[in-house]
Amino acid sequence: MSETTIIDFIRHGEPEGGSRYRGHSIDDPLTDKGWRQMWRGVGGAAPWDMILSSPLIRCALFAETLGERHGIPVIINEQLKEIGFGAWEGKTKKELKRERSEEFSAFYADPVNCTPQDAEPVSSFFQRISAALDSIREHHAGEHLLVVAHAGVIRAALTHAIGADAASMYRFDVANGNISRVCIEDGRSHVVLLNGSLD
Repeated sequence: MSETTIIDFIRHGEPEGGSRYRGHSIDDPLTDKGWRQMWRGVGGAAPWDMILSSPLIRCALFAETLGERHGIPVIINEQLKEIGFGAWEGKTKKELKRERSEEFSAFYADPVNCTPQDAEPVSSFFQRISAALDSIREHHAGEHLLVVAHAGVIRAALTHAIGADAASMYRFDVANGNISRVCIEDGRSHVVLLNGSLD
């Protein structure tokens, strides 16, 4: 009988600074609301063998606090950082629509082939996250894991799990502080929870 690997993903809660594009160049901490969102997402559960986290503070500080509370080891994984938005970093959607309207429209029409100025290409980002998830699956087979990460990372991971390509990433909406779950058995991955909680 094959082992089942369970990977829970939680997106960080609301960061300080309001709604804007935060890639891996901006490292805002969570607001009080952001912390509440994350605690609500995990509820009283602590079923994990290990917690893996993006190095960015909006993920890593919660991961370390949760791990310390429940005696769960935490690994900070550089590969799990958010996509780099280049010239879009720190900008709001309203600002981008005004200042870079053609670039903004082109990206959302075809994110794989229309990369914002100085940004990490979506195809490269997708390959990075896919490789990270394959490595996690290989080294933690049969375990129950929590990955604390970003909307882009979770979109890419879920897309990879169902065998779709990078162009499908933006078909997933990933909410702050919510849990998504992938189960892997007999080499097949299934998305069994999207934007839920463990409470």
